Amino acid sequence: MAMQMQWSEKLAVGVDVIDNQHKGIISRINNLLNAMSQGKGRDEVGNVLTFLADYVVKHFTAEEGLMKKYNYDGYSEQQAEHAKFIKDFSLLKKEFETGGVTSTLVLQTQRQLCDWLTNHITNKDKQIGVFIKKCA
Repeated sequence: MAMQMQWSEKLAVGVDVIDNQHKGIISRINNLLNAMSQGKGRDEVGNVLTFLADYVVKHFTAEEGLMKKYNYDGYSEQQAEHAKFIKDFSLLKKEFETGGVTSTLVLQTQRQLCDWLTNHITNKDKQIGVFIKKCA
């Protein structure tokens, strides 16, 4: 069984729209890891990957919109991190399309999606929450 990612208050940013989207991303990452570890078909894993990719892009767009609205000074750094995540994610997707689900891919998915998200939320997104609360 693949390691599940757990939502916890440690990951709360304190802005409802961001927190709800983060919960949505985490549950979709868990769906993806489940589909992979249960040996689900390529179509099903592919669908979850595609859906996750779209959802992540929507989330980053929303988050960046909020940062712009409040003139957040860490905006360009955030945007660069988001762009890098999307690039890494598309490489994972490509690897899946060429090689299917391998144990290496599952590990990479965990490392790149779970670890990145946990670090990014804890180190970067929480600062947005603090900033927005000061402005609001």
